[in-house]
Amino acid sequence: MVANAWLPKDNGYFSKHANPKSYGNTIINNHRSFKSRRNIPSFEIRGVNLGSMFIVEPWMASTEWANMGCGSALSEFDCVAALGQAQANSAWATHWSTWITQADIQEMTSYGLNTIRIPVGYWIFEDLVYTDSEHFPQGGLAYLEQVCGWATAAGMYIIIDLHGAPGAQVAQQPFTGQYASTAGFYVDYQYQRAYWFLGNMTELIFNGQHPNYAGVGMLEIVNEPIPNDSLISDYYPNALAAIRAVEAQYNVPSANQLSIQMMDARWGAGNPNADIPDLTLAAYDDHRYVKYEASPPTTQAGYLQTSCSDQLGGNWPLVVGEWSISPATANQNDPDLANSAANMQFYTDWWSAQVQAYEMQDGWLFWSWKTDLGDYRWDYQLAARVGVVPSDVQDAYAFDCGPYRR
Repeated sequence: MVANAWLPKDNGYFSKHANPKSYGNTIINNHRSFKSRRNIPSFEIRGVNLGSMFIVEPWMASTEWANMGCGSALSEFDCVAALGQAQANSAWATHWSTWITQADIQEMTSYGLNTIRIPVGYWIFEDLVYTDSEHFPQGGLAYLEQVCGWATAAGMYIIIDLHGAPGAQVAQQPFTGQYASTAGFYVDYQYQRAYWFLGNMTELIFNGQHPNYAGVGMLEIVNEPIPNDSLISDYYPNALAAIRAVEAQYNVPSANQLSIQMMDARWGAGNPNADIPDLTLAAYDDHRYVKYEASPPTTQAGYLQTSCSDQLGGNWPLVVGEWSISPATANQNDPDLANSAANMQFYTDWWSAQVQAYEMQDGWLFWSWKTDLGDYRWDYQLAARVGVVPSDVQDAYAFDCGPYRR
């Protein structure tokens, strides 16, 4: 079946704007109508990731990490094991109550952002944790509900992303919440834990007892997996079935069902559609870090040519769920690419070029809203405050990509 039900430009809970270039930074705070059309934002997704809120990544939050007492620990798992459960719970409670606040949500909407993607780990449901062998902070679920409540009240669309899967979907990556020596996710008993996570999250959204989740319109069933046959043949179809089963239990009408997101085929973990019998409300995610690609010339003109000419293609509907304006690591301190006042106009132009490219799809989510790097190339809040990112997202279209398009 063709995946044609999830159309971000269709009528939905925001006001209708057929052309995303026409509406500037206006946001209609009509979150109550999620009840009638939860799964379809009415215009391009323009948003940010709440990186390091529920899975702290030391590389982007090193000061926060040190203040939490985590020192040289490589991941949340390692820090909690070192601190002990009680001390870790206290440290994370302080972190959760300060890293993202209601003021952050208000600031996002003031810039014309309409969506947040919230990366979470399976351990946010504490019943899923093997307490004799796994070490994760406790108490995060209440803060997730709080953040969702703020975003829902502000009229924002919310994507909840299973960023840290049971057993870790990638080895030696702190974004999974653990620095696992091998990727242990791709076995049945770990899949079962992930289905439980997805089913339980769906239940919170629809059981009528948690109105703060009214703004959640999409679940991403695993972030950045690696190639594995069972991911395509077993996990994807069963994950979708787990979500739909809970929706059926609560008699959720099709107009209010969740969109279910997978990494697209371009990501390289296989064709997500291969074994799914019903692709209604399927959506796709691609992460476009030009920084890590070998082909673009590492010059200002090279990056602008790459992004102005970007044709993503692949599965549809597609949201670019992670991207930044950070150049290649080896060149990021070159005079014409450094994080400096002299290069701010280039970074405004490159941000604009990427926004234009990704809005030819169904939108984008910058990584991340905030860091403590002091580098606006990874930090949307800082970039907006210093003027690299304009206060009106619509100003991305003031930049003319024409001379750079190949």
